[in-house]
This record gives sequence, structure tokens and C-alpha cells, in this order.
Amino acid sequence: MTTQRLNGRWHEVLQGEFTQPYFAKIEAALAAAHAEGKTVYPTDANRYAAFEATPLESVKVVILGQDPYHGPGQAHGLSFSVLKGVTPPPSLKNIYKELATDVGFEIPSHGFLQSWAEQGVLLLNTSLSVEAAQAGSHAKIGWGRFTDAAIRAVSENTSGVAFVLWGGHAQKKEALIDGSRHLILKGAHPSPLSAYRGFFGSKPFSQINDYLAGQGKEPINWQLPLD
Repeated sequence: MTTQRLNGRWHEVLQGEFTQPYFAKIEAALAAAHAEGKTVYPTDANRYAAFEATPLESVKVVILGQDPYHGPGQAHGLSFSVLKGVTPPPSLKNIYKELATDVGFEIPSHGFLQSWAEQGVLLLNTSLSVEAAQAGSHAKIGWGRFTDAAIRAVSENTSGVAFVLWGGHAQKKEALIDGSRHLILKGAHPSPLSAYRGFFGSKPFSQINDYLAGQGKEPINWQLPLD
């Protein structure tokens, strides 16, 4: 069962979700897609990569995405990230542009964000699967309930976490977060459709690090390996 890939505190706080009827429907929908020969991203092995890379007790920042990328070779389980050798998608390129102006980030040749995840940045999509070339195709199979539970788990079991809610979809999750215990940063989505409506110039990355420092936590080194 793929949920066995959740270890430690993640398994402890989310194990109740795996026995809910809605979760059985998720697994049935995935099995049906595979049986019909549909390509689903990311692979089963990478579906829970965000939880594997960032243990609950290590979470300092949550950056919410929506769907996994739906192009070949793109999605690998971390929101906004792609593996090395895959061209960074437009939203990620805009994130890099804002990082450059905000914290002096040097733009790398790749879009692999694993080093952020390993520092405590939970890169969580609100849906954990998607059919190839079909944006939003798995948005209503039940993933929202599961990832809402994960967001609540961070809010309730940690303190001093920066939650980054870019765009209207992510901002709907604000009600799941205790704003008295955490920082909630809301802004325009880095998509080319909206980045010029307030994402550029918003300086979220320096705000996150200032907040973490104020909480006595090590700031995030946003700089990625250049190649």
C-alpha cells in the first residue's frame, strides 16, 4: 500500500485518513485509471515524496501548490519542483525571478527543489495525482480531504511555521491554519497569468526568513545548486 511510505509522525497523525471511505475511493480511482491504460503523474513511488522529504517535526514552511504538473517527466511529488534535466515550468521560473530580486538568488539551470524540502519546506500539492495532459483531472477524487488533514496536522502539531498561500485556490485553505501560532503569507500566484498582479515584488522569501529567525529557527537557504 502506497501509504506505507508515510513514516514517523506523518503516519501517526494521518493514519486515521487511510481507513476512511473517501480514501478507498481515491485508491479505486487510481486503480481504474491504471486499468484503463491512462498515464498518471507522479508515479506511485513519488506520490508521497513531500512527506518523505520533510518529516512533520521538521516543517518550518509550507508552500501549497494545486495539481502536480501533468507533462511527461515533470511531477515527482514536490509542489513546483521538477527533476534535473526537465525545463523549469513558467511558475517556477517566476519564483526564481522573485527570489533573485528578494534575496539575491542566483538562478540555477534546473528546477529541482529537494534541498528546500530537506531544510523543512513542505512542498505540498493539494491533489497528489493527475492524468497526463489533463489539468485538474483528479481534483475531485478525494485528495482535498487528505491534504486538508495534512495542513491541519501541521497547524495543530507545530508552532512558528510560515504557510505560503499563493492564489485563490491555496488561500481557501487559510481556515485550516491557526493564525495565532503561525505566519500566513497570502499573495498572487506565480503563474504567468497572475504574477504581475502582486507576486513580483512581494518579497515572500525574506519575510519567511525574518519570521523564522524571530522564532529562533534557522532560516532557509533558498539558494539551490546551480547545476
